[in-house]
Amino acid sequence: MSVRSYAWADSGSRRSRHPSTVAAALPLVLAAVTVLLQIAYPLTSGANRTDLTVVTVVAFFLTSAVHALVWRGALWTAGYLAITLGGGLLVEAVGSSTGFPFGDYAYSHSLGAQVLGVPWVIPLAWAMMAYPALLVGQRLVRSPLLVPLVAGLALASWDLFLDPMMVADGHWSWSNVDRIVPGIHGIPAVNFAGWLVVSIVLTGLLTLLPRVIADDRVPIGMWLWTYVSSVLANAVFLDRPTVALVGGIVMGIVAVPLAFTLWVDRP
Repeated sequence: MSVRSYAWADSGSRRSRHPSTVAAALPLVLAAVTVLLQIAYPLTSGANRTDLTVVTVVAFFLTSAVHALVWRGALWTAGYLAITLGGGLLVEAVGSSTGFPFGDYAYSHSLGAQVLGVPWVIPLAWAMMAYPALLVGQRLVRSPLLVPLVAGLALASWDLFLDPMMVADGHWSWSNVDRIVPGIHGIPAVNFAGWLVVSIVLTGLLTLLPRVIADDRVPIGMWLWTYVSSVLANAVFLDRPTVALVGGIVMGIVAVPLAFTLWVDRP
């Protein structure tokens, strides 16, 4: 499959850099490490699982950041990191101190040192998934108005899997969970609404960066892997079948057409 088939070409697009074979392989290696770490998650517990969670987020973050650097250059990557790390930290600091827009929640100290009351690893999590979500949105639609909507849903729907796992592991909790997304117990519905709005704004800001035609198989593959592995882990290993069902349906709104376009464009 050609590089062009992985990104819609339009008048606002520009060609990617032409990295060396070694540079182009780095994101793939990091992605493989991340996948292995994620596979180990349901097989661990307690402090080992907490340590594994942090290491996995760092590995996934590096996968996204290094891919951006290799294929989109230092300036683009600096903009992406400023938006996602800064935006992620800001919204979590405001959210955890005011209850807006995710509901009244609080972090424990299990994830290590905090910045503005937010564990340092949380902004990395926003950045690690915002990048592939953006590329998924750009892969599926051309309109600059529609990309943030699709990319925002691609990012926010992941939280339907993330929050139940992190709450169960004791990393954060809500004080009021009277109204929930059906099947997602222990997480208030307002949290998903807040995630969706923030994700749309965040990916909308990312669309202001130049649109680049690049080989985006690694980040798009990581997004799809996150979808498939999250459904499987919750259905089989974590005993959360309703989370697997609801998350699978909502994230599948993006995943199914994405998989179809990749199948149609296969070599």
